[in-house]
Amino acid sequence: MSRGTLREVQPGGLALQGVIDMHVGAQLRDAARRLLAGSPTQEVWIDCAAITQSSSVGLSLLLCLLRDAQATGKRLQIRNLPEDMRQVAEVYGLLELLPLAD
Repeated sequence: MSRGTLREVQPGGLALQGVIDMHVGAQLRDAARRLLAGSPTQEVWIDCAAITQSSSVGLSLLLCLLRDAQATGKRLQIRNLPEDMRQVAEVYGLLELLPLAD
């Protein structure tokens, strides 16, 4: 399984991929903070389609990024949240907190 990574795919667009767990969570958040702060757009989206596996760390990461985006005056949108992550978010009552595009 591939280790989780985050990359900028275009101005205002980020993509998470691979396995998102406790081994990469803090690293991904640091990278995302830098990318959010440097984004020239006020609207930023994160594509989650390529996440192959995620623990609760993945949802925690998304919530942290939402807060980080708000702190920089940006709006975050989450795209293509994998079904297993969506189900966990629903169980924990987090769906209404996540700005999902779909």
